[in-house]
Amino acid sequence: MTNSTRPRVYLTEAMTETESGVLHTWLGEQLSDAAVPATAVTITDQTLLDLTRRRDDPLLTPVRVVWLPRNPNEPGTIRLREAMSPRDPLHPGRGAQRRLLRNDPTRCRVIEGEPAPLSDLERRLAESGGGSLPEFIRRQAALALERAERGLLGDQYKVSRFVVDEITDSRRYREGIRRLAADHNTSLTEVDDHARASLHELVATQSRRAVALWGRLGRYFSRAYRLDVDAARFDELRELNRKHSLVFLPSHRSYLDPLVLRPALLANDLPLNHVMGGLNVNFWPIGPIGKRSGTVFIRRKFGDDEVYKWTLREYMRYLITKRFNLEWYIEGGRGRTGKLRPPRFGILTYLAQAFQASVASDVYLVPVSLTYDQLYEVSAMAAEAHGEVKKKEGFWWMVGYVRAQGERNGVAHVSIGRPLSLAQALAQEPDQRLAIQKAAFEVCNRINEVTPITASSLTLLAFLGVEDRALTVHELEEIFTPLIEYILARNLPMAGDVDLTNPRVIRKAVQTHLDSGVLKTFDQGDEPVYYLGSDQHLIAAFYRNNSIHFLVARAIAELVIQGAVDNPPDDLVTSGWEDAKRIRDVLKFEFFFPDKATFEKQMRDELALIRPGWEKDLDDPLHAQKMLESVRPYLAHRVLQPFLEAYAVVADQLVQVPVSRTFDEKAFMTTCLGVAKQRRLRQQIASSESISSELFGTALALARNRGLVEIDIDSGDSAHAEEVVTRREEFAEEMRVLVSRVQRIRELSHERVTALGAPPPPPGEAASDGSRT
Repeated sequence: MTNSTRPRVYLTEAMTETESGVLHTWLGEQLSDAAVPATAVTITDQTLLDLTRRRDDPLLTPVRVVWLPRNPNEPGTIRLREAMSPRDPLHPGRGAQRRLLRNDPTRCRVIEGEPAPLSDLERRLAESGGGSLPEFIRRQAALALERAERGLLGDQYKVSRFVVDEITDSRRYREGIRRLAADHNTSLTEVDDHARASLHELVATQSRRAVALWGRLGRYFSRAYRLDVDAARFDELRELNRKHSLVFLPSHRSYLDPLVLRPALLANDLPLNHVMGGLNVNFWPIGPIGKRSGTVFIRRKFGDDEVYKWTLREYMRYLITKRFNLEWYIEGGRGRTGKLRPPRFGILTYLAQAFQASVASDVYLVPVSLTYDQLYEVSAMAAEAHGEVKKKEGFWWMVGYVRAQGERNGVAHVSIGRPLSLAQALAQEPDQRLAIQKAAFEVCNRINEVTPITASSLTLLAFLGVEDRALTVHELEEIFTPLIEYILARNLPMAGDVDLTNPRVIRKAVQTHLDSGVLKTFDQGDEPVYYLGSDQHLIAAFYRNNSIHFLVARAIAELVIQGAVDNPPDDLVTSGWEDAKRIRDVLKFEFFFPDKATFEKQMRDELALIRPGWEKDLDDPLHAQKMLESVRPYLAHRVLQPFLEAYAVVADQLVQVPVSRTFDEKAFMTTCLGVAKQRRLRQQIASSESISSELFGTALALARNRGLVEIDIDSGDSAHAEEVVTRREEFAEEMRVLVSRVQRIRELSHERVTALGAPPPPPGEAASDGSRT
């Protein structure tokens, strides 16, 4: 029997009186024109049960009345009262329905879901593992109508419904809980109850009302920002999304990040993501609204809870099988220094396992860069880096945060990196753990590739190189000119494609930082001067660090040249390359580096920018000195000095700690903060950025990687203890050498600034140093 000859049954839902009238008129037309017997029934437990007993194999067709929403992009001020309104734009109230039908009937539609024969539904239920046929018909009818609605309304309102039922009704689920019960010697009922409870905790029970409400809240919360979206890759993403799930992995700078990425995706015809978030923000009202609009709240720690782990994998497998898109922050938390943190592998590991257990042919990881010209929470993160306790998120915290968004304006920049095939990434490495780590680092590299330089970050890059000194307008121009020339020579990406050669761009960035208090001005002398505000160094560094990844190779090249000046080697190239690799190893927990071959090319490119043809006169005993004098501009102190000084503090303090199996990290970090503050007061540390628990943490990670922290040692093994002490002292000396190099480069830069700030020479005489810093 074909579908054209089957008796047709229209499945309708409970509805308002207005909707019932619209549907009654529509059904009358359909039934009168039907070439085969056709009936209409309202979905209830009894009507569904009666359908399953029919033997004529009817064609079941779900129908629904839809009210199209108004254009959400209509201009108008967003108020908090409107943002919190519980109204659903897709299902207006009874009075609104009557008015719409009278005044704008084109917004009322009757839609049909994809029809299916009863026999086909019975077969699909059996293939999934069995269950209740009436409930399966109810779910499939609702899902068919959801798909039909998306054809009218767009993917913004794509929701996942009946997830728990679909997962727990499957044969796979029943086999899984039986295996878990046997493996852990636990009753089947106990495992089943635990798994179902975990699913209910995890599953984002989306509703269109919550999706619309979250969209309005998002526009209100982020009202201070203008969105700048680089749309170059969205055609590619839409094409990939036709067949595969996309997993968006943004950099994490702010609590606003999901509210910034969401409209960028919707404006480019991509559906809402399932956002994997932490339970720390699952408080009223954000938690309930977020959960019903696509946020998956995951426990921060779940230790040995194998049932929860399995449930999380099954839920992710379900989502990518159904081609829902996912989103989480690969750094795990907000980057408090303004640059990418090392990636966390946990959720990515679960995704890989879910993918391998699914029927999906591939999943694509999408790197996303999110940056801000101005950001409210930077001052709080800077205080935490100095040792203050982080404030716990909650309702009143949220109220203060939302209010503060109206006090500052700026631009939020969204850039999409090259998508990465998860299937290919896993296939390239037999060790799956290593393959996942490589994929995570590659995603971070691709985020950095598209993270643009902003005028805001460039401005503070200049000031942080001379943080204890005020600068005149002339000095600022002379500092910015070679910086801009370098950026243009590298053809680095600029946020919003701004023209850095236009003086107004930099002037506006300076004024923005003056307004926020990061920069100060003094105009009671013979000309105005500008300087970093008191205790604003970590805040300035946050914005500067948004662009720092582009400059690391150049900074390392300068350190290598300075090293060759301090201790001239027999073979400049071989020695220099080995030195560069050692510095790269020191910074590997701080920055993302390419493979060694690519890194070597980067170094050669930087040397060619510093002095074209540098390889021609390697036998010249003054070659390194000439290279150092050719550097325009000096960047090592602006890029690496804070990190190296912080590492030196940690290395010196490790020498003071007894070699032991245990290590009191909290007490050690407190000591490092105190020592760093003391060194800064004594001018032994040149950069206030170095007083940072974040930087001490990555320095400690490097020390652990070298086996210098917790030591597996017997009490009587003095030789081993002495060997560890020696290696700690070598580590401290290595840091002192690098700090001395970067301090010398800082001095050279300051000498140039001093020369530029000197009174102009008399007519006819040349300036003593016309170079630029």
